[in-house]
Amino acid sequence: MLLEIREKVQGVFASIILVLICVLFGLWGIQNYLGGGKETPEITVGDKEFFQRDVNQAYQQFAQNLAGMKFDEDTLKKQALQKLIRDEVLLQYAQEQKLIVTDDAARDFIQSLEYFQKDGKFDKTQYQALLGSQGMSSEEFVGRIKKALMMEQVQRAIVDSGFVTPAEVTAFYKIQNQKRDVEYIPVPLLVSNQAPSEEDITAYYQQHQDAYQTPEQVSIQYVELSLDALANDVDATEDQLKAYYDEQKAQFSTPERRKISHILFAFDKDAASEEQALQKALKAKQELATKDFATLAKELSDDKLSAKNGGDLGLFNVGVMEKAFEDAASQLKLDEVSEPVKSAFGYHLIKVTELVPGEVKSYEAVKPELAKAYKKSQAESKFGELGEKLSEVSYENPDSLDAAAALLGDSVKETPLFTRGSGEGVASDEKVRLAAFSEDVLKGMNSEPVEVGSDKLVVLRMKAHVPAANKELQDVKTEVIAALQKERARQQTAETANKLKDELSAGKSITEVAQAAKLSVKKLDGLARTSTDIEPLVNQAIFRAAKPQANQPSIVVIDEPNGGKIVASVNRVTEGEMTEADKAKQALIEKNMATAFGRAQFEAVLNQLQADADIRIRAAQ
Repeated sequence: MLLEIREKVQGVFASIILVLICVLFGLWGIQNYLGGGKETPEITVGDKEFFQRDVNQAYQQFAQNLAGMKFDEDTLKKQALQKLIRDEVLLQYAQEQKLIVTDDAARDFIQSLEYFQKDGKFDKTQYQALLGSQGMSSEEFVGRIKKALMMEQVQRAIVDSGFVTPAEVTAFYKIQNQKRDVEYIPVPLLVSNQAPSEEDITAYYQQHQDAYQTPEQVSIQYVELSLDALANDVDATEDQLKAYYDEQKAQFSTPERRKISHILFAFDKDAASEEQALQKALKAKQELATKDFATLAKELSDDKLSAKNGGDLGLFNVGVMEKAFEDAASQLKLDEVSEPVKSAFGYHLIKVTELVPGEVKSYEAVKPELAKAYKKSQAESKFGELGEKLSEVSYENPDSLDAAAALLGDSVKETPLFTRGSGEGVASDEKVRLAAFSEDVLKGMNSEPVEVGSDKLVVLRMKAHVPAANKELQDVKTEVIAALQKERARQQTAETANKLKDELSAGKSITEVAQAAKLSVKKLDGLARTSTDIEPLVNQAIFRAAKPQANQPSIVVIDEPNGGKIVASVNRVTEGEMTEADKAKQALIEKNMATAFGRAQFEAVLNQLQADADIRIRAAQ
């Protein structure tokens, strides 16, 4: 357990909310909560039914989250199915506990999501456009958010209750800071140039035919809804563009750049001190007729930090200083010095050392850019409406794209053949390829609308499917021979390493064994888990090895990434202790360990809830 904690406590606790939000925007429709008519459910959790559409969506989202990684499709489908079930089990438990999330809490959470923000603030137009493109109303989305937050309440309540004892912390540091004395013999990957027999070549080819296949391919027909295309159809009058320019003028403006310096004359709370500071400021203002401002600031300013830099305060930002100071600083001309300005800190002499006036680009200068932005903004609502209708039409007409094409007023397009890993044009998008190879599409049905970027939706269906096929032996014979030789080299290397291990286990010295095999010995005393003196995977294997017993070293054979082997002798283990550096971050370690224990407890609770739940999975036909 402690080893697992050591490896996992480094990560930040990942909220279930983020996963759920990604699902909301990675999938189309709201089928999970609408039911499937007379369709036979694939999974039933209590009274909740999930249909094939839900299962496919869960799989596609799970695969999207692992974009760019290699994975076994069957394993991934099982994991996606398991997650769908566990999320529903957790949701039903939260509902049974009568947990609630207020409208205000849901609203505050939604407004904090970057999906709906523009320039760091919640943007209602963007919120409505995004929901519309997903075919989802605000009420439905808020309902989902509430359910997600309810589930998080359960998870947080359990995880945050985790705790760790002093004995567990001590045990953790014994393992974390453990040191090991190691001697080891690197056994490089041997080279095998022996030509295999024809019988061996044929046998290897037949046993590994999956490695010598042409990849599965599909070509698709598709229709696409493009925000840019809709925008091109929007007409914009001169009056409309000018009104839009007035609304968006800030987007075409460059703010004034004003850099300031000051000399501060501080005073106490009494009137005499204040008057004295004012007189100093007035005198200094007169001295500026013959003295440099920066020099005087270094001599007189009570703001010692800025005084070192000649009173430089950097760029002037409204809202940082008091109003009187800001009013004076904003009205000065370049190189002009203010009269004494009173603030809570004292009296200031303020000088503008750099001034670049703000600029607003003229309507004519930005008209082309403005027209494009206006048309796009006008097209967004139509994009959302058509996106919702496209989802409905493609689902209601699953065996053809004609109705979807008619809705969009566009033609059905086609692609050449492509694989799961790469394609051209629209198939260069990984989400499109995932949909093209999904179970529904391979069965001849329309896909769910696929979001390509933030401004395009694609519905596709299969045009042609070319299954993976075995290559002829004569075409891959050279590759088979190379693979056979590499496999034999690995076998010979493993045999050599195991022989060395047996000799060491029998009591021979590592120096004697290495010399007999014409290999070298390397030594590492006080090896730590964080050491960079050896490959990380080798280091981990050394620390997984058993401790020496009865003065007998622990001998292990370790795989190297390049195919070689390492025969290691763990001679001594020194238990770790808490260092001064550890003490400095002890509170954080204890918190992370407690969180790790809490997460383990949450998994145990969720496993039990799943075991107690009435879950029925339809057997494959």
